[in-house]
Amino acid sequence: MRLLQALFFPPEQPGGVSSMIPHLQERFSSPHWEMELFSLPKRIRNKGQEEIQFHTFDWKRYEQSPIVQKYIQTYKDYLWWTKLRLTKPFDLIHAHHPIAGLVMKQVFPDTPVIQTIHSSYERELILNGRIEEGGLEHQFLTSIYREIEHRADRLLTVSYSFRDYLSSYVDKPDHITVIPNGYDEKRFKPIPHENEVPQFITVCRLVPAKGLDILLYACAELKNRGQSYVLHIIGDGPIRMELEQLAKKLGIYNETIFYGYTLHPEEFMPFFDIFVLPSRAEAFGSVFAEAALCLLTLIGTNVGGIAEQIEDGVNGLLVPPEDPIALADAMEKVIIDPAYRYELARSGWDKAKSEYSLSRVVHELKKIYLQYQK
Repeated sequence: MRLLQALFFPPEQPGGVSSMIPHLQERFSSPHWEMELFSLPKRIRNKGQEEIQFHTFDWKRYEQSPIVQKYIQTYKDYLWWTKLRLTKPFDLIHAHHPIAGLVMKQVFPDTPVIQTIHSSYERELILNGRIEEGGLEHQFLTSIYREIEHRADRLLTVSYSFRDYLSSYVDKPDHITVIPNGYDEKRFKPIPHENEVPQFITVCRLVPAKGLDILLYACAELKNRGQSYVLHIIGDGPIRMELEQLAKKLGIYNETIFYGYTLHPEEFMPFFDIFVLPSRAEAFGSVFAEAALCLLTLIGTNVGGIAEQIEDGVNGLLVPPEDPIALADAMEKVIIDPAYRYELARSGWDKAKSEYSLSRVVHELKKIYLQYQK
């Protein structure tokens, strides 16, 4: 079977999809499977000129929005690049971004297309203050879900909570299959170590949706309580300067290290102790599974896919979003009790190994793919 994995970002980009899909290739390398990866290079901008039409709504109702215009231009670019570079037929296409899936079905109308929806672009834009809930952009982006449902042969997503979210925007939510992301266990190597001062780490794009302002306020509260710690922030983004200024204002800049973007954080994540990320929304939260596989204690917010990964007090700690005091309380629990911290980390590692392994994902995907074998 000739398979195409259609990504949006190039495989080397950070994130849940790129943490999983490139590693599928070696698992599908057999005489029965032939897999290729495809994505839109960053250098491709404003090349596509073909007019775009959707089957279920008229996008031109929203065309006065610059964000919608950019989305449509990206669609045109992806379409142009696909027609330029893909000439061989495929038996099955698995798309991992709405634009990728819609383009693939347009270019290969007779080829089955499976679409995984990994996250919500509109929720990210709302939480990051770039669009208004219920506004033109929100209406356009949520209309895309029904268009995907209409054109794809099968819909998948990464968590039950995100399937519930999608149910408002599709006609048959019960037809959506949930397959959480999977990770190649060989990439994660827990390392025995003893840090005299507890080391917190977070890995994410520095945007408001990730709740890092709440994390800094919680860290300031810890310092006021006399607790020693170091916070390592790996990632970059538009609010980095704002976060650094907040850390200075709160008097915790000396305890906080901003690394910027790092390509393979899993290589040194095992040297830290506790992973913490108070996201305001997460469809799945891949970095929690990755941190668990590094044998780190997990602290997250009770939202989306995070709450499906963490059972509070069993394999990590959950706190309400937007609550720095509750977050500080959770962080303090694992600072003052290293044995409890290790117990949570060990349980988190066990769950991640059993539920988020790449082997499990490969097994589930093969079963689905074989249903489309001619």
